[in-house]
Amino acid sequence: MSVLPQRERAFLQAISTLAYANPFLTERIDAERQVLGRDFQDVGAIRSLSVTDPTHTDPNRVRTDEKLEAMVPAVRRRLSRSEEASEDDLRLYQDAVFLLLYRRHLDAFRELAAPVAEPRRRSGRVRMYAAFLRDWHDLFEIPGLRWRPPLDPAHVFACLYQIQRAFHHTFATIVGRSEVAARLRASVWESIFTRDMRRYRDGLYDRMVDVTTLVTGPSGTGKELVARAVGMSRYIPFNAEAATFAADPNVGFHALNLSAMPSTLIESELFGHKRGAFTGAVGDRMGWLEVCSPYGTVFLDEVGELDPAIQVKLLRVLQTRTFQSVGDTAEKRFAGKIVAATNRDLAGAMHSGALREDFYYRLCSDVIVTPSLQEQLQENPDVLHELLVFIADRVAGVDAAPIVSETEAWIVAHLGRDYPWPGNIRELEQCVRSVMIRGSYRRLSRARPTSPMEDMLRDIEQGALTADELLSRYCTLVFAQTGSLQECARRLELDRRTVKRRVDERWLTRFAKA
Repeated sequence: MSVLPQRERAFLQAISTLAYANPFLTERIDAERQVLGRDFQDVGAIRSLSVTDPTHTDPNRVRTDEKLEAMVPAVRRRLSRSEEASEDDLRLYQDAVFLLLYRRHLDAFRELAAPVAEPRRRSGRVRMYAAFLRDWHDLFEIPGLRWRPPLDPAHVFACLYQIQRAFHHTFATIVGRSEVAARLRASVWESIFTRDMRRYRDGLYDRMVDVTTLVTGPSGTGKELVARAVGMSRYIPFNAEAATFAADPNVGFHALNLSAMPSTLIESELFGHKRGAFTGAVGDRMGWLEVCSPYGTVFLDEVGELDPAIQVKLLRVLQTRTFQSVGDTAEKRFAGKIVAATNRDLAGAMHSGALREDFYYRLCSDVIVTPSLQEQLQENPDVLHELLVFIADRVAGVDAAPIVSETEAWIVAHLGRDYPWPGNIRELEQCVRSVMIRGSYRRLSRARPTSPMEDMLRDIEQGALTADELLSRYCTLVFAQTGSLQECARRLELDRRTVKRRVDERWLTRFAKA
């Protein structure tokens, strides 16, 4: 039975909801409204980086902190006068203390999470932990009550540090006040902490390394930024005795662009090689799977371009976390996390046999989809100005303001606000650079897109196809229509294996979209 008055208990329940809410979803707003009541101020439901005023302070957070500081000691005193506090009372009090500890030490967590040029600066003791631990004992040692929170303070400290890092990377790199951008930030947060942060803190934090994250979306939509936010926000244990973290999160992200490398080099980059394994292998080399620490991440960009033979080797890594270097028989273990990205139609790639189904189903347990720039602008045209400020600040630094004005004026005058930005954020960034340098941006003029059938008939009329190419194109067309290798083979009176070999994935994607 609860020993808390209804008002205090309702406050603690609202605080508990707030403490575990996704900060980029409206559930955070609803929880703040419950906590503050009439004191709640409607400042908008979308939490996004304010590039025009980065020092903006959320009044609801300030008021919530004030209430927390007043209510938690009052509840502690009430609990100390009773020996019959229920487990639910103590759980709610624990949740309130966790949020209070995070808010009290937020500035220190921010400084600790901020990236630095020299990672060695953080190799020493974390000084803020001493103050954190004093507050922990002050709040959890309740006179007259034989109770201690079931969680270790060093683990909670590591979780709170992770929360701040995740917020920093998500908030600072995924910009835009559109609903689609907000959903993207919320999706990244779930990828890091799952949808249940309490369950994550109590056990899943140690299991998420086994979950591969797949980022999909059109080219130029910031898939690597999303991957970096996930990879650099991983849980890192804290050693209370040494007052140090097990790793520096700023040096554990290893990105490989697979489309820019031949298959032989990809294999060596991923798995490493032994001396003499192939021509040019003059010494042993460690691959990124071996270099990556248990708290690091290997990012595989354009994973849809992988050769099927390498897919098999990588599938083994995802299933057993073991691999062999090229030219070696000794087994090695991969201890980190894999994040992959692609802009390809994976369903079409599987149909054509270019992508193994078992490999795909090892990738798809956690999928994040990045929206196009056109989607964001259709929902909120003001996002254009936000992105221009963000990009110009990165491109030009202190001289960003005039460049933003010039670029925005040029876009409105020459492209119009309805321009679809086929190159997405990447094209917008090049537009900013071009206007900064030349005062204008020369976009690619695009002819009317032709259908794949028109292209095929034109090539046939011009006699531009070899017999092999004609058979491959026709097999692909019939397979796109039937969706079945067996039915396609029956119609064409060919062997099923011949049809599978003849299907061209690039044309299959075009026929499927037509």
